[in-house]
Amino acid sequence: MIPTTLLYTIIKTAAQLAHISLFIRIILSWFPHNRYHPFIDVIYRVTDPILLPFQRLIPGNRLGIDLSPLFAFISIQVFESFLLQLLF
Repeated sequence: MIPTTLLYTIIKTAAQLAHISLFIRIILSWFPHNRYHPFIDVIYRVTDPILLPFQRLIPGNRLGIDLSPLFAFISIQVFESFLLQLLF
């Protein structure tokens, strides 16, 4: 059995890492960068599964701005809260 404090820490850490990765990806989008640099490639591999469903639902080319990170941040927060309420 996993102690509840460890489970709480794992959920909070995973959500924070997802938020940080998304934030780095947003900052990277403002500057020219090599998509295949090892560090940047890791950021894309971590954030693509989170962003792609929202990018399919809300195409950014119509609006001129990509709102998928905003919805991803909100979804991560909602999912984290749901998990914590469900488990504790």
